[in-house]
Amino acid sequence: MITRTEIRKDVLQESVEAVVTTTSVVAGIVITAVRDVTRALGSLATDIFEIREGARRAEHEADDQAGPDHLRAV
Repeated sequence: MITRTEIRKDVLQESVEAVVTTTSVVAGIVITAVRDVTRALGSLATDIFEIREGARRAEHEADDQAGPDHLRAV
């Protein structure tokens, strides 16, 4: 026959296991979300750098086409 103490131990054990399992699932979700957000922000930063570099090249090419007498407004 199972004693009350053993039943309580089993309930406690199952409860702790459930909490740990749920915590690990939630932690995995949060970690994945943080990683995905970091990756997205990194991609955005890369796009911004590329756009900025493209704008600089376009401005430089426009200055070259205008010739040395071209005065650029600041």
